[in-house]
Order: sequence, then C-alpha cells, then structure tokens
Amino acid sequence: MAEQGSAAADPPSELKSRQAGSTEHSWCKAVPGGTGITVLALLLSKPPDISLLQNALHKLQNSNPILKSQLHYEPSTNSYSYIIPSTSHLQIQPFDLSSTVQILQRLKTSDLTSVSDFHLILEHEINRNSWINTGTSSDSDTDIFFASIYQLENEKSVLALRIHTSACDRAAALALLKKLLELVSCEKEDGEGTELELLKKMEVGLGIEEYIPAGKASKPFWARGIDMVGYGLNSLRFSNLKFMDSESTRASQVVKLQLNIEETDRILDGCKTRDINLCGLLAAAGLIAAHSSKGLKENQWEKYAIVTLINCRSILDPVLSPDFPGFYHSAILNTHDVKGGDDLWELAKRSYTSFINAKNNNKHFTDMGDLNFLMCRAIDNPGLTPSSSLRTSLISVFEDPVIDNSSTVHQKIGLEDFIGCASVHGIGPSIAIFDTIRDGQLDCACVYPFPLHTREQMQEFIGEMKRILVDC
Repeated sequence: MAEQGSAAADPPSELKSRQAGSTEHSWCKAVPGGTGITVLALLLSKPPDISLLQNALHKLQNSNPILKSQLHYEPSTNSYSYIIPSTSHLQIQPFDLSSTVQILQRLKTSDLTSVSDFHLILEHEINRNSWINTGTSSDSDTDIFFASIYQLENEKSVLALRIHTSACDRAAALALLKKLLELVSCEKEDGEGTELELLKKMEVGLGIEEYIPAGKASKPFWARGIDMVGYGLNSLRFSNLKFMDSESTRASQVVKLQLNIEETDRILDGCKTRDINLCGLLAAAGLIAAHSSKGLKENQWEKYAIVTLINCRSILDPVLSPDFPGFYHSAILNTHDVKGGDDLWELAKRSYTSFINAKNNNKHFTDMGDLNFLMCRAIDNPGLTPSSSLRTSLISVFEDPVIDNSSTVHQKIGLEDFIGCASVHGIGPSIAIFDTIRDGQLDCACVYPFPLHTREQMQEFIGEMKRILVDC
C-alpha cells in the first residue's frame, strides 16, 4: 500500500490551503532528516475492529482539518503549505502476523533479548519517514497522518498513529488519542451525545507566531544580534555524551525510565516542597549522570545545554483550547555548568529557576525566531555542530508531564499499554524525555539517535539517572 497521499480525489474548488508559519517551516525542514516523526503506539489485548477504528479516525480528521491535510513544498519560494481536502482519505495499513514477524526479525539483534515486540514496533514506526523527500520537489503532496495495525501473537496487536510534528505537537497528539479511545468506546455503545461533543468542529489554526500576545515577542535589533552570536558561540562550548559512531546512517531508538508509585510520590513531594516542576529534577538528574559517565575529576566543570518545551496554548492571544490541533509549543534553551558531587536538589532548583526566569522574560517568544533560524542553519550545515552530530543540547524535557490514569474506556478496548514520543535522529538533543505519570508511576520514553549513541550506553545512562532520582 502506497503511503504517499494524493489530493486528486477532490475537485480543486474543494481544496483549502494555508502556508506554514516560521516554526512549522523549521519542522518541515527537520522531519526529512529524521526529527519530528510523532508516534502514538497502543498495545491492544482485544482484536480491534479496523473498520470501526478507520471510521473513528475519519471523523476525528474531519473535525480537526489540519490532521487530514497534505504537506506541499513549493521550490520557487522554498516554502511549505498545508493542502486540506474536504474529506478524510486515511486508510489504516494492516500487517498480519506473518508480516509483523518478518518486520520483527529484521529488527531483532543479539542485544535486544529484553526488548518487547511492542517496543520494537514503536521504534520501527518512528523510523518510517514518509516525508523524507519533502522539500526536494513539488511533484507530490504527502499526508500528515498515517495509521497502521500490527498483529502480534496471543491475539494482541499494536495500533500505531504516525503524524508530522509540524501539524501535531505532543499535547495535540495526546488529545487526539484520548478522543479516539472515547469515540471507539462510544460507537460500541451508541453514545451519540458524547460523540457529538468529541467531534466538535475545530478551525484550521494559524502558525504559533500569529497568536503571540502583542509586545511579547519584541526585541531590539541589536539585542537579537547579540543573542544570536551568544547562542552560536555557546554551542561550541557545550559538552556532550560520548559519540559512539558519528558516521553511520542514523535512526531513533527508545529506552524507558520507570519508577514505582512510592518512588514517584517521593520525588513529586520533593518537587512540591521546593516549588519546582518535575522537568527541573529530570534535567538535573540527566546533567549529573552525563558528568559522571565521563569519569572526570570531581572539581572539573563542564557546560551542558537543556531545552525545555512549553505548551503555549493557554498563554496565546486568543487563548487556544487544550485540544486545539497543530504545533503550539515553544522552547527555551538554558546552559548549566556542572561538576562532580553536585547536589541533585540544588542543581534541580538552579535549572528550574533559570528556566522560569527566562520564561518570565518571554524568552520563549522573543527567541523563537532565533532558535528556528539556528535550527535550520544547522540542518543545512551539519558541520557547524560537533562531529557533524546535529546535537543541539544534551537533553530536552517538557515543562509539564502527561498525567494518565487507567479508565473503563481502556478496559473496553483492551488497552494494555501505550507510548507517545517523537524521533530525534536528525537535529536535536542526545536524549529527549517524554514523561508520563501513569496511574501514579513515572514512566518516561527516552528517545536518542542511534548509533551516535548505543542502546547499551543509553541504558547505562538512564539507569544512572534512575539511581540518582531514587537516592535523592
């Protein structure tokens, strides 16, 4: 089944389009290189009704039009746009047990004995790049959204939703997942009232830049120039994890960081007592683990970069609803000097305070264009980064974790597990943390570029982060 979408099924008069904004343009440039393929993978214990799922996805796309769009590139202007057909054309791609076994056999190696089939399917999906040729010609338009179902043994299956990040950030993807699960449950029970609420018509939003409150993104020209130079010079001084193989073709892999309820309660209580968010603690644990991984002298300092991603929907003008589809995150980049023996809570407080101070000074708005420009510059010139690694920071975290609790909806459809994350093997951090507190337990999907970093290396790194968090 071809993955390339075509808008030919709709008469030209029924097509709508919108040009990508500056941040969206940056993601359109990043995804062909391997960063920004968002995947939601669901492990199901009950055989799914594919026609019911497909019908539900059609309804959700039609009520959230940006999710049924196709990405178009115009070489003459070096610009991207979203072409939006009148109806959804998504087709779920099925893989029977035999096809799934073949895929898993290609993925499995000797170091993957402890990695589940579900985990491997997730990694397979975040490396399926339907947009790899986007930006080379205007001959074809590519769908933003793909869906696949993989059959596993014991009547289990994996539903994978794969979406272009420029049109669907983490918040939008998780809202989509929640609506899908509720819609499928409603259709089984004929819950028309709930369905109408879930399928509330959303408009196609503009790029995030168009919603920044007046004056929040203002920066004098000279200040912008100084900041650009500062970002560029500082990047040359950033320390990184050891690069294992910077020459070979890259893919994204995932390791998990999980704590039990008691451990999670302790660290959340510690964060609350010190008035910091979990992102500050996770960043600090990553900084300490990175320094200790190098066997440096205790008094030897290294400078690391942390990127914190902010869901801006509630602070835009006008305010956007939490489930509004599109990409409405911004980023703040902070640097921290770390030495051996640093106290976790002190470093977490310092890390989070730096982030909050930058946010209070509107750096997530004033520096948005600067970071987008530098991101695109690095994509076009990998040699500007250490070992052409395209690493822009040690770690990226989200300001707020995802909170998820099991429900009767999960039980009805047989949802055993799900993971949501995005690829990072193009430009990005050495490790991107997608944190969820699920039924009271911290559960993080940590994505990294392979073989720039290896699974063994990252398992040791995450294991050290976990030890640091538990011992705190």
